[in-house]
Order: sequence, then C-alpha cells, then structure tokens
Amino acid sequence: MSEQTQSQDLQQEHQKYIEEVGDWTRTHSCGQLTEADDGAEVCLMGWAQYRRDHGGLIFVDLRDREGLTQVVFSPEIAPKAHEDAHILRAEYVLAIKGRVRPRPEGMTNPNLVTGGIEVVVKEWKLLNTSKTPPFPIEDRTDAGENLRLAWRYLDLRRPRMQANLRLRHRVAQAIRRYLDEGGFIEVETPILTKSTPEGARDFLVPSRLNNGQFYALPQSPQLFKQLLMVGGFDRYFQIVRCFRDEDLRADRQPEFTQVDIEMSFVDEEKVMNMAEGLMARVFKDVMGQDIPRPFPRMPYAEAMSRYGVDKPDTRFGLELHDITDIVRGSGFKLFAVATLVKAMKVPGGESMTRKEIDAYTDFVKIYGAQGLAWIKIKADEWQSPIAKFLSDEERKGIAEALDLKVGDIVFFQAGEPGMVNAALGNLRVHLGNQLGLIPENTFNFLWVTDFPLFEYDEEEKRYVACHHPFTSPAPGHLELMATDPAHTRARAYDMVLNGNEVGGGSIRIHSAEVQRRMFAALGFTPEQAEEQFGFLISALEQGAPPHGGLAFGLDRLVMLLAGAQSIRDVIAFPKTQKATCLMTQAPSEVSAKQLRELGLRLREKSGETTPAPAAGN
Repeated sequence: MSEQTQSQDLQQEHQKYIEEVGDWTRTHSCGQLTEADDGAEVCLMGWAQYRRDHGGLIFVDLRDREGLTQVVFSPEIAPKAHEDAHILRAEYVLAIKGRVRPRPEGMTNPNLVTGGIEVVVKEWKLLNTSKTPPFPIEDRTDAGENLRLAWRYLDLRRPRMQANLRLRHRVAQAIRRYLDEGGFIEVETPILTKSTPEGARDFLVPSRLNNGQFYALPQSPQLFKQLLMVGGFDRYFQIVRCFRDEDLRADRQPEFTQVDIEMSFVDEEKVMNMAEGLMARVFKDVMGQDIPRPFPRMPYAEAMSRYGVDKPDTRFGLELHDITDIVRGSGFKLFAVATLVKAMKVPGGESMTRKEIDAYTDFVKIYGAQGLAWIKIKADEWQSPIAKFLSDEERKGIAEALDLKVGDIVFFQAGEPGMVNAALGNLRVHLGNQLGLIPENTFNFLWVTDFPLFEYDEEEKRYVACHHPFTSPAPGHLELMATDPAHTRARAYDMVLNGNEVGGGSIRIHSAEVQRRMFAALGFTPEQAEEQFGFLISALEQGAPPHGGLAFGLDRLVMLLAGAQSIRDVIAFPKTQKATCLMTQAPSEVSAKQLRELGLRLREKSGETTPAPAAGN
C-alpha cells in the first residue's frame, strides 16, 4: 500500500472524530499557563506538535502562536479520552478541556513559560486531521528554503517565523504611534499609476478599458507624496507596498514595503532629527533598547575613501587606505599605472593559508577585479609574489600609512576607482564576517550625507540621477548641473544600520524651473519632460512649498532587528530570487480570453508573434 493511500485511509478513519468547536471557548493560549494556575479548569486549542506514548500515559505538546503546553491523556482519569487519543498525529488540530497541575519533580522544562505545568485532559475534540507535513514544524529543520516556500503556510507555523512576523507587527505599530503623535497624516496613494522613469524597470498592467495603454505599479509613492505637500497636507506618511522589476538578492524583493514620509517647510536637519526619533522609538518599544543620539554623520566621499562603499558597517575596523601616491613610480607596473591603488590591513592575518587567499581572490572577481595582491608581514621579510618589485621607500611609505606590525597581512587592489572600492569594500565585509570581527547584538547607526547628484551610466553613456530626478542640488551647485554634473552634490542623506541602507531621502526640488533644468541635465528634451512629468511640473507652478522626506525599508529594518539572513524570513509570502511564488506557482499563464480582452498577443520563444485567438475559442 502506498504512503498516499495509507494517509487517505487514516483520514477517512479519523473523519468520524472530527467535530466543530461548538460552544467550547478557549480560556488560555498554549504559552500562558504557569504554576500559579495549578488546579484551574482550562480549555486549550491548537496543533499537536509531538505525541509520545509512554504505555499508560499519552503526552501531546499542544502548540499555538503563543507557545507550547504539555497535555496528558491518562487512562485512570479519563479512560475514553485516553483511548481515543491513540489516533493523534503531528499537526492534528484539537481542543482539550482539563485541569492544570505541576509537572512531576525533575520533569520541568525551564526553557518554556509553561514548562512547570501540564494539563490533564478530561475531554477533547478533534477539529481536523493533517497529512504528514513535508518537514518538521520546528525551528530545527534542515528543510531547504525552496521546500519551505512551496509549503509557506506550514513554514509560518514554525516559532521562528511567527516571532519574526510578530516583531514586524510591533515595529509597524511603533512607527504608526510615533508618526501620529508627531502630527503626520496617513494617506494612501494609487497602486495603478503612470509609468515614469525612476531607475528600475516598472511592472506594467495592461488596461482592458483602454486597449494598448498600460498602468505601472509604483516603484515608490515619490511623486504622489510631493503632490500631497503641494496639496497642503504638511506631514504625510504611509506604510506602503512598492514594486520594482529588478534582479533579486537576499535583501531585495519585487514587491516590498516602505515606510514613506514627507514634510513641508523643512531642511535636512529637521528631517534627520525626526527620523532619528522614529528609530529611537522603534528600538525602545520593540527591543527595549535606548540608542544613542544624534547619529554620527559621514560625507559620501569619506565613506568611499575609508570603506569603499556608501553604506559602511562601522562596527569593526579593516579600513581602506589610498596608497596611490606612495606607489606611483613603483616597479610593480599594475600599481604604477593604476588610477587608484588601495590597501587593507588585516591584523594577525599572516596565518592565512594560500587556499584561503585564493578564495578571497575569487571573491573580488565578482566585483570586476582581475586578481588580489597581498603581502604577509614577517619578522624578517615581506612575503609576497609582488614584494620584490617594491622599493625600500615604497615599503616604508606603506608601513607608515597602514601602521603595519609583524603578523599582519595586507590586501591590495589597483585599477579604476569603481572597481577598486567595490572589490576591497566588499572584501572587508566578507572578512569581517569570516574572521568574527563583527560584534553581535550591536546596532551602529550612521548618516551618509553629501551624495553626488548624478552618476555616470556606462551602459547608457550619460549621467543619471544618483537617487532620483526630484532631489534638490546642494546650495551653490545649481549651475553645476549643466556645466559639471560629476561634481554636483545633492541634498540627499541615507540612514545606514550595520552596513545596510535602511532609509534614504532628500530635500526635493520645489521650483518648476529647477525641475526643468534637472530634466535637461538628465538628457530629457522639453517635450519628453512634459510628456513624462507634466503633471508634476504643473503642480510645482502652483505654489509648491519647500519640502523633503525619506523612506525606510520596513522589510530590511525588521530583518536586522530579527537577526535574519534574508528579508524573505520577515515577509509572510515572499518570492524566490527568480521572482516566483513556489506556493501559488505565480507568475502563471492566463487564458486566451483574458488576452483578447486586453488586446494582447504573446510572442513565441523564437520571436514570432502568435496570432490573437479567434473569438469563441
């Protein structure tokens, strides 16, 4: 007999036991009872986590979202209840009535709130059966993520997942309380909107009522929150779903949640002070921690120089050092001709094996590096394939710049600044994790400020907005937008937590003329700007107040607070890295009728167009 047939037979056999809740009412959760409840008559409902048959007694760990309670079926106390309990299996849903009593001496579980008691069952109801789950419903599971995502509703029963989503709820409520007390008004903005170029690809939605035209799902409510400022709302917020069709990774999803905030008549200081207060409230209410304020600030140029990235993790050292001038005339030709040469000292790293160094070399290749130069500082020599090319003067300069000690290892990267910073900056974080240099349960906040307004896109061969095209240039930098975009700074700021950008924002352009000049600097013709953003320009001509704001990534913030490795662990129903839902099998094909209604045709994989199906098919 197959396992499936056995399961079906069991379900049919147990169907006669299944009852409705009826007039039974839960008195307590499964994580609530303690020794103080000794002797109480209680009614619990939940899932059977484990069943243990000890001959005379049957023990079941009954689970709900609050925890576990051990319930006992005794043949002496309730013979019928005990006899029927032999049918129970993992994940069966049941209700029990019984009396609380202390556990026998030596049988308590100090790891559970309910670990000092058990409930002796007098009567019970089977509310539903369950097939054998594809993985154990417990935190200690070796089930792969894809399997857990395919059965996400079962994965959500695990205590860890329930704790993560409850943490998310508490964070969201703390945010709402703080903003409401600060005079912010929560306003919902459209989900079906106009496609505008904002950086990532849009998710497009075809319109049935307007064939050939499309809505776009919002990448953010950016334009609408600015329009709310024009509308006089002064302080707005929204915990909102956003959509971006982009390549995914551990901290990125095609649909994500953003805490969106905008304020009128403010400057950078006012926005940043408000945001720090919000984080302080979240940490106090949710984590029970007081975080120091004000947060440190670091200009973008300094962050790139010292850490190689614009979201530095300041919990540990391993800072980067620019040694370009020291090795400008080096006998090592790669150093001599490179635009930028940087070095990173790893104290005590001299014991690293060649195999480990080769692994780090492979790692930096992800960021465009061709290799990874290194030197081990020995007592009597510098050990390295490149050491022989360095003069005594160069060695002295490097040793002083990095404060080298015997036993250190130094990693070097040379080339174009973008590659050098990305390779060494990410290697720094990789080493911090591998070598255990990052302290646990530590939260380091940092503001990164003074961002460039533009960055050059090699693929498109033009300057694009570093944040978005509605960011105001820094004072005195308006004219540079047209004459020197590479050196134009923005009134933008990012909040970084432990090397993760958790929030970012800017003071916005509130002048229609400046906004037109921004679009021109980005290569828009006046006609293109009007076609794409005419409604915004028109609004800015109608008495728009100075305004600014920022947005927090709720998923990423909760991930960090929960100590999770991926935002998928703090989202109830996430997508995979291929943007699919393994549980519902989305995305999926749609019917020919739906395509006809939308006026759409699908291309074959060869690139040929499939004719629209004939009516009536």
